[in-house]
Amino acid sequence: MLTYELKKAPGIPLYESLYRCIREDILSGRLPAGEKLPSKRALAAHLEVSIITVETAYSQLAAEGYLCSKEKVGYFVETVQTHTAVPATPVAAEKKIQKNYVDLTSNVPADFPFSVWNRLQRQVLQDFGNQLLEPVPHQGVAALRQAIAAHLAAFRGMRVDPENIIIGAGTDFLYNLLLQLLGFQRVYALEEPGYGKIRRIYDTAGAVTASAIMDESGVLPESLGRQQVLHISPSHHFPTGIVTPMPRRLALLNWAKNTDSWIIEDDYDTEFRFDTHPIRALYDPDAQGRVIYMNSFSKSLAPSIRIGYMVLPPALMGQFREKLGFYGSTVSGLEQHTLARFIQLGHFEKHINRMRKFYRARRNALVALLRQCPWAHRLTIQEADAGLHFLVKVDTDLSDRELVTFCEKMGLRVRSLSGYYHDGVPENARHTLVINYSGLREADMKALEALLGMAKS
Repeated sequence: MLTYELKKAPGIPLYESLYRCIREDILSGRLPAGEKLPSKRALAAHLEVSIITVETAYSQLAAEGYLCSKEKVGYFVETVQTHTAVPATPVAAEKKIQKNYVDLTSNVPADFPFSVWNRLQRQVLQDFGNQLLEPVPHQGVAALRQAIAAHLAAFRGMRVDPENIIIGAGTDFLYNLLLQLLGFQRVYALEEPGYGKIRRIYDTAGAVTASAIMDESGVLPESLGRQQVLHISPSHHFPTGIVTPMPRRLALLNWAKNTDSWIIEDDYDTEFRFDTHPIRALYDPDAQGRVIYMNSFSKSLAPSIRIGYMVLPPALMGQFREKLGFYGSTVSGLEQHTLARFIQLGHFEKHINRMRKFYRARRNALVALLRQCPWAHRLTIQEADAGLHFLVKVDTDLSDRELVTFCEKMGLRVRSLSGYYHDGVPENARHTLVINYSGLREADMKALEALLGMAKS
């Protein structure tokens, strides 16, 4: 029988500790491929934990390919490839994994409520049955739109009509819908610096794009033209972390009103603010109906959920129904109903609160590690109180490319702030790294500590 000493730690659920113990045994070879694991009930009784704890750990291991499940038989260890040309010893394999494992460029969520999601999905299958085979309304399932409207009211203080919400398979799809709705005759202004994928989506679709000039308060209204579409993240800009204050927001709303322009408010990261409550959405004070609010569940749940949504002003909603109402929904009814119940029953709020605590602890631990490392006197940490990333200014004579290469040789994957500029990099943006930390697990933190320790020696 598997025996582990599971200890509760701040921000780390018990099932996560069990997941890590079993994963370590699989990677080290102590649990060989093909071995059958104890039943969930037996292991729970042996370790004196709940069956849900074991079930959740097993489910996550299966989702990541460490285990396979055979119906009515149990869980078995899968073959884990080490990608080496010759058989590697466990120690050698571990060193190889560690060197490539500390990734500070991606924001893969650290956890997912598998057991709750599975239970709700089974309930939806039982309750709806053959109805799930029918076409989904083009705007999305009414229950999910109502749940999102209620969530926005409670979490963001927004008054949103569910009839003005459109569900889509991620924001990429919704961006393309907006291009067709707003037209290609407009210029689409994008924050500089900004998330490069957004520009690529617009460019690939044939839209004309321009860079929106920013200062320490966000986009400058006077730098924008007439009849443009401004794509903006005012509550937490990526990658600089800038939060646009209310006077600048009102100025941008006034620009949109006076120039017959639209603002796409991308609110992708507001759930994870640690110093204060989320900043009021730009959509909220918009009395002229010029703001299109957009968000998704990729950061709060998982990118693979592929569910995003946008809230159109009433006038645009009428145009959407007339012009694009023929589009079918791109998200399955099963997933939409499951997410609706997940929100309605309070699981989403609990998950956000739990993950906020976890990410705060992870961020604090990472910041503390950086402040204690041998190069601490060369590092200045910026914008560390919001979102799932922060900036680190490095005092160095290396170019940004050389700095990134140096980190890669150490075993760290990082990106420089300069890589997010399109029209040229200002001097004050150089020698700055963008640190994404949501995907860091305990093993990554230990590996990072070891790497910094190696650098010291």
